[in-house]
Amino acid sequence: MTSLQEAISTLPWFVLWLGACVGHTFFMVTGLNVLYAWPLPHFVLRFTRKIDLLSILAGPVVFLLALDLFGNRSLAWEPGSVSFYLTPYTLFCAALGFIAFPIAQTLYMVRKRAERVAATETATVDVAAKLGRKPVGRGKYRPLALLPGNEVFTVDFVTHTLALPQLPPEWDGLSILHLTDLHLSGTPDRAFHRFVIDRCMADGVPDIVAITGDVVDSKTHHRWIVPVLGRLRWNVAGFAILGNHDSWRDTHRIRGRLRKLRLQVLGNTWVKIEVRGVPMVVVGHEAPWFKPEPDLYTCPRDVFRFLLSHTPDNIPWARRHGIDLMLAGHVHGGQIRFPFLGSVFCPSRYSRRYDCGTFYEEPTLMHVGRGLAGQHPLRYNCKPEVTRIILRKNA
Repeated sequence: MTSLQEAISTLPWFVLWLGACVGHTFFMVTGLNVLYAWPLPHFVLRFTRKIDLLSILAGPVVFLLALDLFGNRSLAWEPGSVSFYLTPYTLFCAALGFIAFPIAQTLYMVRKRAERVAATETATVDVAAKLGRKPVGRGKYRPLALLPGNEVFTVDFVTHTLALPQLPPEWDGLSILHLTDLHLSGTPDRAFHRFVIDRCMADGVPDIVAITGDVVDSKTHHRWIVPVLGRLRWNVAGFAILGNHDSWRDTHRIRGRLRKLRLQVLGNTWVKIEVRGVPMVVVGHEAPWFKPEPDLYTCPRDVFRFLLSHTPDNIPWARRHGIDLMLAGHVHGGQIRFPFLGSVFCPSRYSRRYDCGTFYEEPTLMHVGRGLAGQHPLRYNCKPEVTRIILRKNA
């Protein structure tokens, strides 16, 4: 057999191997995304992440053995052979790779974004250049911040103008500063966070400040809350909730430091406030990491409802309870986004569906921020983000 004939005969088996590798990766990553959405102990999640990564790396070798790609190139069903045990999973993964993954990727790419985003402006700032150094700090994972091409110190300051027809006329032009996933842990250092907050204030004092969790990500960096977030100002009110990384720390101390800044730490509760003479209900939703869920039984029904949720997974709850505007974070936009493919790792029951951006699912308009930092300081094609939202009745 000539080399050309050999290559032609090998091609279908190589394609099958490639499809199995794609399907296996899709299966393992999606499973990890969904697993990370639940309130499991931290050590369990760390263990499963390592197992998942090792399984992904082992997949190509397993499928080489199953297909005997460098030998007879066949699927063996004889009991007792190695391939006998690997063949069913190989065919399952190939089906995922050739059918399920393309469908999922197409749905991801054509998912409907909110038509109520009237305008978006983005100012990208290289904070390292402004500080004259890379604010690496002393965090546990600081070497990652120095990897070539890492955008962890390049921040997008985004302004979204959102049109809400139900908005009271008195609130036209109301501004909300959305901060999420600061992950105070030493990397980036305190100077980075101070610069970001100062830049937010230089762009104008917002009417409302909303912090949607994962404020602290170490045993000691609750000490940064006051010197960093103490630089925030607002015209009407400031609110905060906690996230899953906060739940692994001293939550009593974190909440106490946030309250020291006059922020209303909502937890899984709601409050009614006056905004320009018109009532607003502000709800905090820290589930599934903190329970019970908010009880809105006595909450006024004819009032604009604004929800702070750490995870976008709570959007079904928001829709059932008539939430008008919802802010969330948690998934960080994936932190690493590939051309065409988009995000990969997104800890959500919906995997990548709500990885970042603005979504409208009647009656709820939801914005999911990419976050300012993360446990692992890695950002590729997914810059850290701070969002200022301008509400308009007609835009």
